[in-house]
Amino acid sequence: MSVPDVEAKITFLKNGVRTRPVFSGYRPNHLVTDNYLTSGAHHYYEKDIVEMGETVLGTITFISPEAYPNTLWVGKTINIQEASRIVGYAEIIKVFNLQLLKH
Repeated sequence: MSVPDVEAKITFLKNGVRTRPVFSGYRPNHLVTDNYLTSGAHHYYEKDIVEMGETVLGTITFISPEAYPNTLWVGKTINIQEASRIVGYAEIIKVFNLQLLKH
């Protein structure tokens, strides 16, 4: 298992485009900058299944973080997407991957 890049407060939209719950291991897209969408694996701390409308704490492990260095900081909120559709938001609580941390 890969080391997570960030810890985040993850909120899923209740009346969004997705209606089914998500499971720990879910791999949506994340808009890490205004023009860079990347996928990442979610792992939730206290539950394996998250319903739409819920907020959970967990980690995200991104693919290819070397492609978007210095783009994240504590307090930044990024879109969680399925293709172009926003299904939720992730507020960054901690950045574990220092390559991603904006100084």
